[in-house]
Amino acid sequence: MSTAHSARARARIEVTAAIKDAARRQLAADGAAKLSLRAVARELGMVSSALYRYFPSRDDLLTALIIDAYDSLGEAAEAAHRTLADDAGPLHRWTAVCGAVRDWALANPHEYALIYGTPVPGYAAPDTTVPAAARVPLLLIGVVRDAHRDTGVSGPPLPAELRTEAERMTADVAPGLPPAVVTALVAAWAELYGLVGFELFGQFNRVVEDREPFFRYAVERLGRAVGLA
Repeated sequence: MSTAHSARARARIEVTAAIKDAARRQLAADGAAKLSLRAVARELGMVSSALYRYFPSRDDLLTALIIDAYDSLGEAAEAAHRTLADDAGPLHRWTAVCGAVRDWALANPHEYALIYGTPVPGYAAPDTTVPAAARVPLLLIGVVRDAHRDTGVSGPPLPAELRTEAERMTADVAPGLPPAVVTALVAAWAELYGLVGFELFGQFNRVVEDREPFFRYAVERLGRAVGLA
């Protein structure tokens, strides 16, 4: 690679990062629905046509921010999991991952709102966001898989009307695990983000004051619901 080409590549990386940083500030100030390429360009002292060479549309910029947020969350959860001792039990591993999700959300509330808050009108996330979005769920599935392989896990009995859907979810989400476990796991995944969202967006105000032990109790309960001991 020539020196000139390397310099151009570095410059593009730097400008792309600056655009994303400005967009995140706009998210914090006005929310994702009001994200504007023109406003980002004004903040950076760029003409709009120059910014469009990096992100052709608002949706392209939103997608990049969403992928970055999911990846940052995934990295935080994976790092927390890696720090555990080799003999950490499955419930300990589960609560460590869930705790990392909460910690990341509290430290990055606007990015959390972008990926788990109110949908942006007119925007549909493309499939390119899926690998990043799957990092935390796959980590939790891995904890349950390991427990199932070691000692076995079992979820609460499935009602007959849910059996077909549970088997479909199992085939799509976590083949090889019992359908009752996968159904409980999907419910626990949704409830985890509900717990975090309630804390972040104020629904626990005047209800739950000492939130860290409450969260730990709640996610341990979710772990036990999917069969972890």
